[in-house]
Amino acid sequence: KRSGAWCSAMRSQRKLGGDVRPIVVNVCNFAKGDPALLSYDDARTLFHEFGHALHQMLSDVTYGFISGTSVARDFVELPSQLYEHWLEVPSVLEAHARHWETGEPMPAAMLERLLAAGTYDQGFATVEFVSSALVDLEFHTGAAPADPMQRQAEVLESLGMPRAIRMRHATPHFAHVFSGDGYSAGYYSYMWSEVMDADAFAAFEEAGDPFDPATAARLEKFILSAGGSEEAEALYLQFRGRMPGVEALLKGRGLLDAA
Repeated sequence: KRSGAWCSAMRSQRKLGGDVRPIVVNVCNFAKGDPALLSYDDARTLFHEFGHALHQMLSDVTYGFISGTSVARDFVELPSQLYEHWLEVPSVLEAHARHWETGEPMPAAMLERLLAAGTYDQGFATVEFVSSALVDLEFHTGAAPADPMQRQAEVLESLGMPRAIRMRHATPHFAHVFSGDGYSAGYYSYMWSEVMDADAFAAFEEAGDPFDPATAARLEKFILSAGGSEEAEALYLQFRGRMPGVEALLKGRGLLDAA
């Protein structure tokens, strides 16, 4: 069986030729057990994939080929990664993160430690990812290097890459960009999506409510229901009123003061 988790549309939404509603499935590989319990990472995966499902189910476009997640590669992860933020809202965790036998919610001290752990070692994680993304871009925007490993070393040297940190995916096993065209010159899109999802969730924080109805309505109208009907930049501008900034991402990773 395929590993990981994913969202698939068995039928895409469209209005052409009638009002066709989407059929969407989330598939996850959660551990079996008696009882079957979800880890915190499992819960994050569930929220992530349901974000993709919402993108499909709330789609409201004319043509099926631009419905739901049929958007630019560096925009498709915005709804899914944005939805992960609601997992960390204390009221949400208090509602579902309960002891399977007693029904007691997670103790406040444990919840605080759990959320604080999210910023642990994020400087390392950020550098190892960005280095892989920049090497990918270098390989796909210039002449093919005669010695890929030598070119990788040159790129890392130009970045001032600390020797104690290695790329997340070194060239010989960088399957994202060589086993198919999906992420060729596009590995950066994961980090770019994080910039957008952090900035988008900040809109709810600025409104003073993670469930603010007005902000949620804009999110549905300009992101979740729009599919690929307009350029991603135009859709985000209509939702947020400006292009995303990096500050919310740095804050979420605990790096704002360091920056």
